[in-house]
Amino acid sequence: MKTKFRILGVALLIGFINLNAQDVTTVEATNSEISENLDLEAVASVFGESDDLEDFEKRLNDPDTQISNLDLNKDGEVDYLRVNESSKNDSHEVTIQAVIEKDKYQDVAVINVEKDGDGETVEVVGDVSMYGSSYVLYPVYVHPPVIIIWFWGPHYNPWRSPYYWGYYPPYYRPWRPYPTNVYRTNVHVHVNTKNSYSRKNNGNSKKEAVDKNKPEKTNKEVKSTGKEVQDDWKTDAEKKDKKSNVKDNKTSVPSTKPTSKPATKPTSKPASKPASKPKKRKKN
Repeated sequence: MKTKFRILGVALLIGFINLNAQDVTTVEATNSEISENLDLEAVASVFGESDDLEDFEKRLNDPDTQISNLDLNKDGEVDYLRVNESSKNDSHEVTIQAVIEKDKYQDVAVINVEKDGDGETVEVVGDVSMYGSSYVLYPVYVHPPVIIIWFWGPHYNPWRSPYYWGYYPPYYRPWRPYPTNVYRTNVHVHVNTKNSYSRKNNGNSKKEAVDKNKPEKTNKEVKSTGKEVQDDWKTDAEKKDKKSNVKDNKTSVPSTKPTSKPATKPTSKPASKPASKPKKRKKN
């Protein structure tokens, strides 16, 4: 009997160690263009339509809607997105991770939900390695989302996805990624346009980098050098004893126009017409 308990204890310990190993491993993405393959407005819309976090994870990986187009491990299939949550007091942090290999995950985005005296606020933060520095989306929902009510309701339970590499829910069927422009067109139908989405991005874009290289405009007056002007200063023409065209600090420009117009305009017409037409010769 004791042997059975020992075996069970070892099995639980191994499972706990494996779970921790899965949680701490993260692989950073290096290509910023991959952010175009997961629309955060669509993610925010799906989040507001979910009943709870388990339902949210299911919607992210629904093969019929195909919210994601991420293929970070380049295996020709869209990566499964798992959802993990942590909470403290009146704030919940929901982390979306892409499953890319055994015990390897890529953080994709974090959804922060907070509650204060003014109500609940939601912000969707794109991972810095994919979306750049401080890419934040603030959705404002036209109706209070059910999932927000669930966070502070009696049926709330913390959610940590039980799925990992090689172990997925039965509804999940991997699909091949689309070209980015096709994905952007397809996913747009899943963005709830009745909601509003304000965006903040403090990252340094290519345009900002170019603008920084431009000289700054200034309204400051140009200060004098402080050097006195010589009283006997002369132009180069005056130094060579030539007549200068500078007078009273003004330069005269020679005119190329004629001084007067011709008295009469030339005509190409004859003065008078011939009196009679020439006679035709008779043929012999």
